[in-house]
Amino acid sequence: MNIDMPLGGKRIAIIGAGHVGATTAYALMLRALFREILLIDNDHALARAEAADISDANALARPARIWAGTYAEAASAQIAVITAGAATHGDETRLSVAARSSEIVTRCVSELMEAGFCGVIVVAANPVDLMALVAFRRSGLPASRVIGTGTLLDSSRLRQVLAAKMNVASTSVDASVLGEHGASEVAAFSTARIGGLTLNRFAAADDQPDLLEVAEKVRRAGYAIIAGKGYTSFGVATAIVRICEAIVRDERSVLPVSTMLSGQFGIAELYLSLPCVLGAGGIYRVLVPQLSDDEELALKASAAALRTAFAAIGGNAAA
Repeated sequence: MNIDMPLGGKRIAIIGAGHVGATTAYALMLRALFREILLIDNDHALARAEAADISDANALARPARIWAGTYAEAASAQIAVITAGAATHGDETRLSVAARSSEIVTRCVSELMEAGFCGVIVVAANPVDLMALVAFRRSGLPASRVIGTGTLLDSSRLRQVLAAKMNVASTSVDASVLGEHGASEVAAFSTARIGGLTLNRFAAADDQPDLLEVAEKVRRAGYAIIAGKGYTSFGVATAIVRICEAIVRDERSVLPVSTMLSGQFGIAELYLSLPCVLGAGGIYRVLVPQLSDDEELALKASAAALRTAFAAIGGNAAA
């Protein structure tokens, strides 16, 4: 669809028109958060086809311009979402594709910044914590304006599993996964609440959920989806949209996303997920939840795993 748009409409650029990028563009169009949605991909024919397909759907939604374009056009975007990266297959871990993803993300961010971009970068490429760190270092932007999707999706999965166990709506469960978006992630059960009650107080004494089983189900959720359809798309795309919504509406919402730590829990110069206050300027504040001793140790172990993985791809994260 080629329509004339008024000047000043908010623009978002999505770099990577694969399953996640295209699904994100479609979800953003339905959400009507932006007047202009730009798709960028090395395979320009793919980006052009996805943009045309989404534009067809947009004819039945609110007016927006969706097109395949260039980094020069991305320069004026309020948000740039990076979904381009190496895909995992089967039981291949997210960290195992770090080196390949790093090359792709570095190239994308380089072209974006050379075009003059000065907005907020949202990184969804896996392994997302390391790729957010790569994007931050290459972009030269403040850490507050380079955000990884982190454990937002994992936290949604955790709320869903707990809700099913406790027989309540998932919207009634307040629970977060922290640390790495991956094998070392930490389900912070000690901070989980249902109606202001801890899980132990909410559940009957003889109906306590197996928290180890819950954590493992959440940790393996993405792999189970990949085993069935070959990739994930809807969940992560919705997480991206939620982050973009908090930014474009300046919500000051608290979401568990991947950000640069600066001494929280003794961790610094490393991206991982903690609850963050998000608004138009990106991350305004990183919150430090009161964890159990075991959870705090697990979070530090998660940071150590990420630090080791970053070093393996030639990075150097300070202790």
